[in-house]
Amino acid sequence: MPKQQDLKSVLIIGSGPIVIGQACEFDYSGSQSLRSLREDGIETILINSNPATIMTDPSMADHIYLLPLTTKSIIQILKEHPQIDAVLPTMGGQTALNLCIEADDKGIWKDFDVKLIGVDIDAINVTEDREQFRELMIKIGVPMAPQATATSFLKGKEIAQEFGFPLVIRSSYTLGGAGASIVYDPNDFDELLSRGLEASPIHEVMIDKAMMGWKEYELELLRDKNDNVVIICSIENMDPMGIHTGDSITVAPAMTLSDKTYQKMRDMAIHMMRSIGDFEGGCNVQFAVSPDEKEEIIAIEINPRVSRSSALASKATGYPIAKVATKLAIGYTLDELENGITKSTSALFEPTLDYVIVKIPRWNFDKFEGSDRTLGLQMKAVGEVMGIGRSFQEALHKATQSLEIKRNGLGADGKGYTDYNQIIDKLTNASWDRVFAIYDAIAMGIPLSKIYDITKIDMWYLKQYEELFQLEKEISTYTIETLDRDLLLEAKQKGYGDRQIAHMLKCLESEVYTKREELKVQRVFKLVDTCAAEFKAKTPYYYSTFENEIETADGQITIANESVVTDKKKIIVLGSGPNRIGQGIEFDYCCVHGVLAAAECGYETIMINCNPETVSTDFDTADKLYFEPVFWEHIYDIIRHEKPEGVIVQLGGQTALKLAEKLTSYGIKIIGTSFEALDIAEDRGRFSAMLQENKIPYPEFGIAETADEALVLADQLDFPILVRPSYVLGGQGMKIVINKEELIKHVVDLLGRMPGNKLLLDHYLDGAIEAEADAICDADGNVYIIGIMEHIEPCGIHSGDSNATLPAFNLGEFVLQQIKDHTHTIARELKTVGLINIQFAIKDDIVYIIEANPRASRTVPFIAKAYKEPYVNYATKVMLGEKKVTDFNFNPQLEGYAIKQPVFSFNKFPNVNKKLGPEMKSTGESILFIDSLKDDQFYDLYSRRKMYLSK
Repeated sequence: MPKQQDLKSVLIIGSGPIVIGQACEFDYSGSQSLRSLREDGIETILINSNPATIMTDPSMADHIYLLPLTTKSIIQILKEHPQIDAVLPTMGGQTALNLCIEADDKGIWKDFDVKLIGVDIDAINVTEDREQFRELMIKIGVPMAPQATATSFLKGKEIAQEFGFPLVIRSSYTLGGAGASIVYDPNDFDELLSRGLEASPIHEVMIDKAMMGWKEYELELLRDKNDNVVIICSIENMDPMGIHTGDSITVAPAMTLSDKTYQKMRDMAIHMMRSIGDFEGGCNVQFAVSPDEKEEIIAIEINPRVSRSSALASKATGYPIAKVATKLAIGYTLDELENGITKSTSALFEPTLDYVIVKIPRWNFDKFEGSDRTLGLQMKAVGEVMGIGRSFQEALHKATQSLEIKRNGLGADGKGYTDYNQIIDKLTNASWDRVFAIYDAIAMGIPLSKIYDITKIDMWYLKQYEELFQLEKEISTYTIETLDRDLLLEAKQKGYGDRQIAHMLKCLESEVYTKREELKVQRVFKLVDTCAAEFKAKTPYYYSTFENEIETADGQITIANESVVTDKKKIIVLGSGPNRIGQGIEFDYCCVHGVLAAAECGYETIMINCNPETVSTDFDTADKLYFEPVFWEHIYDIIRHEKPEGVIVQLGGQTALKLAEKLTSYGIKIIGTSFEALDIAEDRGRFSAMLQENKIPYPEFGIAETADEALVLADQLDFPILVRPSYVLGGQGMKIVINKEELIKHVVDLLGRMPGNKLLLDHYLDGAIEAEADAICDADGNVYIIGIMEHIEPCGIHSGDSNATLPAFNLGEFVLQQIKDHTHTIARELKTVGLINIQFAIKDDIVYIIEANPRASRTVPFIAKAYKEPYVNYATKVMLGEKKVTDFNFNPQLEGYAIKQPVFSFNKFPNVNKKLGPEMKSTGESILFIDSLKDDQFYDLYSRRKMYLSK
């Protein structure tokens, strides 16, 4: 029987601002869920405070409340919508579950006669309360690590005495492993126990005997009301127990598990899911397995909701877990639902993979000066990438190429570690770049047995690494002229990039590309089809690989390419790659809207991206999805295959923008603002000359390439001086210095990290007010300013870390007119076609230009939500030349003010300097609407504005 007939209106709770441990995977699941409900004619009401997401877009739900995630907001919504029948809390991560429990404790659901769907309160409580969970597992016969619960410091000490060290401390009801730690040294126990008790909202921790070196696995399950259960995906952590799964390199399907143990694990997971409560929906179960032939299994935890792993599993298999989980929550059964990819099989069908996926997390430790960079039980990653290949080696290489950390893959790029002690240290204290250090260790000749003893990474993975290094060694004995086809094909099948092969052969990347063309070693595209080609897939979702030629029955020599090129006019949108500080979900929002707008203009839309958490990599967002690294070689091959009209680069943040020069030099059309204009904006010298010609003020500045040049400049500019490198995002490396000693130290440090970079030294306008404007400009020079924001914090704090108020609250008409005039002039002078963001410093009523970015900015989704206008849609149509700015009927609607409030994840780095400055540190944002400047929250923000600035 299909959906429950009494369900007419459902409330969905979102996950709020992005923090470490809870990122845009919940935008993906929430968006899917909303679409799933609306397909069934159910009215959708959404609460979420995050303005940068797709799910809070007006088109996604019938009623959207951009409100703080509190029970007060829930009551407000339930009063305004007495027709709400049910609440679905499983799509908004831990935040939504915790809010749901709080509302239940206060009797809110009962008062308003709202039922819970997708999960039940008992299931949440039993999985979150570690003591209850342990007791249930004992009752149903599922083994767990020796553990005990402590609700006080004294009890914790007693347990430690009983178990001995090493121990694991895990806090109840927390997110991303908050409060968790491994304790090796008894001297550290008191501090870490206190931290764990404080992190838990109920001041409870579970203390486990540490299962160090055991292997870690996850299963993603779905269950319907008839108790049908499907296991969507098995995921193996390459890193053993002791590293949070969000910080682990994960592989799907599981690689090193015997079939017998896998079947046992499946049975255990199903038994666990059925025992925690009577509910319909998704579940994530984590296990540890002993690294010996016994393969003992113990349960770690179960999450009765969609998770980061379920977003990964959805992208890995093509099975839309959140969409199906939502259908199950409203009463469908698995056999009644169709498989969205094949359109011919039911959802009661377990996906089979004929490829391998590898996920690697993306960290941002450089933003947290002095942070502990060792990986452990508390998640520290800000994003992740996923590589798909025909083998583990190919997928691993594609994932490393996707990270955007100036590496071309594993090894073979001259950037590996060569110091023995440093490599041993990185292996021993799991580092963010251990994935590279393993390769370097093998290259140095450290035996696999020693690497295994240190890391406890399964020998199968280490042997895969060793094979890669052996291949590099062999290829290095050849030249570009003598390398044969078989060896070149093997290197490409194992994922080596042309740049890496060029490094081995001591030649140019372009020569390797030419050689591949000559020898017909060409990339082919394969479908992600959920069923290993057993049934025909209807969804164009592709990854690339390399195959040998085959001879068909009629004697044709061919390579099987499953991506069929149509004769429609096409547009490629380059995605923004992994989330990081300075480039987050807001660019995914822009890419998705760009795709949808291009489709409205009659183009076939093609998306290239490698971030498994996002809506842009959903299999039905664009007409065609290439789940590939946003890495030149991959992009170029897709462009040559598809032959698009052009490529949109201004929606994918710095990731896409950085490729503009290469695209232009290869004669590929950039849709919208040209590379020339983008480059003028980045090149401080040319940009300032343009400002000078137009009599637009800017802070005095100079350019230095050495510390000596910087010292000479300092005498001309006067301290304080703002030092910043060129071509970076999120204020990377920016600092305000107040004397020559600080200047030399920072310049030497920057040039060490970024050799050859041109450093910009500006006289810092102390005490200035900062403002910014976003605008749309067309090829005829028509400009429309979509919003002018004034920052509450003073100039010098990165715009991404400032509370930005829309509209401006404290700028006179004279100043606002200067902002408008400068915005119009700069947009036209740069020949902007599409979006532009300009930042200003205001001192003594003079408006100075800090910088201009002719691309989508972090603030565009915020302005679009505040004014209820689809600005990215308009800008894309302008870029495509389909519309002029003057064709739109702009009608912004905002009563009072909207404030973009940054959110920080400093709690993951307890010993870090939390002061703010010119380098961005926030991980996400929320939106706050106020009626007037007399609002207490505004007053509070304004009164604290000066205390943050760190020089």
